[in-house]
Amino acid sequence: MFGSLDASWVFYVAIGGVALIVADALYLTFHHATDRRRRINRRLAKLDGVAGREQASIQLKRERGLDASGAFILWLSWLNRLVAQSGVTWGMNRLLLAAAGCAAASAALALPYHHSYQAPLAALFGGLALPLLALLWLRRRRRRKFTDQFAEAIDMIVRSLRAGHPVPSAIRMVARSMPDPIGSEFGLLEDEVTFGLDLESALRNLYTRVGQVDLPLFVTSVTIQTQAGGNLTEILENLGAVIRERAKMRRKIHALSAEGRFSAILLTAIPVLVFAAINFLAPSYFGKHWGDPVLTKGLIACAVWAGLGNLVMLKMINFKN
Repeated sequence: MFGSLDASWVFYVAIGGVALIVADALYLTFHHATDRRRRINRRLAKLDGVAGREQASIQLKRERGLDASGAFILWLSWLNRLVAQSGVTWGMNRLLLAAAGCAAASAALALPYHHSYQAPLAALFGGLALPLLALLWLRRRRRRKFTDQFAEAIDMIVRSLRAGHPVPSAIRMVARSMPDPIGSEFGLLEDEVTFGLDLESALRNLYTRVGQVDLPLFVTSVTIQTQAGGNLTEILENLGAVIRERAKMRRKIHALSAEGRFSAILLTAIPVLVFAAINFLAPSYFGKHWGDPVLTKGLIACAVWAGLGNLVMLKMINFKN
């Protein structure tokens, strides 16, 4: 009996070991391929699959809601700017379809509650608020990545200028050596200069596409040097140091305000989660009171007070003013 048990135990252990080895081999294979794709920015990947550098540049701009010259497509400039700066590559048509799908799904989820006003409100929230919140979050994340890469890109430009290369060649080195988002953005900057746009206008288009707070310093430095001359290498070297110090200060502020942000999130989420849990576990607890106007006014008052509390806590953790 013990001999057969030991034999089966060894067999299962061997099968498990083989499965772990195969899983590890597959993970390393696909992880290596994914890591290699991530190191190549989107512009260089487009150049491999598109015949013509100009066509690849136009496609990258249209994916971001821009025309061939880099101008906005929508008449709502703030929305078009938000889409471009978020880095979403779906294009305007697919973004609008996704917003319509979110609106339809939200309305469908609200239909079982049998209230005439809930489905339109849910559709409005799902079709407008959710896409806008997602775009704002994506823009914030993309700007943070750009900030983390910006000082390194400036150092690369400084080394290239010290080696005797002109500014467009230094920009080309950043475009070909760094990952997204800064790799593709400087690649578009290089393409615009190559296809006849002056450097100042191309730099302003770069700021329009990114909107990062440190970028105007770089745009102004390069623009002044091209117009009036000066030691651009020394200017950019000092600028890189300033950007690193600003990034360090932002991280310190983010750490100092972490307790306030967590408190605001927790105090806002707990009532909502408790209400949802009670409504799910005991639907009759609130069910007979849904039509009571006192309950409606109470919920509105609670939402208003919660919003005022969040505004106060936001003011407490806001270090910009």
